[in-house]
Amino acid sequence: MEAQFYTVPMVRTATVQEAGVLARLINDAFIVEAFFKIGDRTSAEEIAALMRAGGEFLVVDGSGTLSGCVYLKCTGDRAYFGMLSIDPAAQRQGLGRRLIEAVEARARERGCRFMDIHIVNLREELPAYYRRLGYLQQGTLPFSDLDRASRPCFFIVMSRPL
Repeated sequence: MEAQFYTVPMVRTATVQEAGVLARLINDAFIVEAFFKIGDRTSAEEIAALMRAGGEFLVVDGSGTLSGCVYLKCTGDRAYFGMLSIDPAAQRQGLGRRLIEAVEARARERGCRFMDIHIVNLREELPAYYRRLGYLQQGTLPFSDLDRASRPCFFIVMSRPL
């Protein structure tokens, strides 16, 4: 019987040149928000602008195929992650958890002591998921793009110490 080898996809920082690929991945993953969000979640231009403004995207790269990504921005002792996205064909394999662990580790390396996230209240499954990871609700914020929402919504702010 021949031995089979499984290559574990690596987590790395994306380049600005990958902004288009990232935008497609994010938009595919965020199709679950189509019940309230009008249009795409993001664009290549927005991704590139976030990178140029000091943010970064960590990606799960399996031999040149990006199957997941997450945005990270560090400011002082606080970090923020968002746009956690897993290719629909690769979901339920632990990649989201792996990216969260990687983004938290990167934030700790940069001296951050807290991680913040903003989740849309209409995604009712998300608060419990993030609570299991140690995130606690800290408050709410207005939804950032109300003219692209077909239903009233707001952000739930959750944080955890790193």
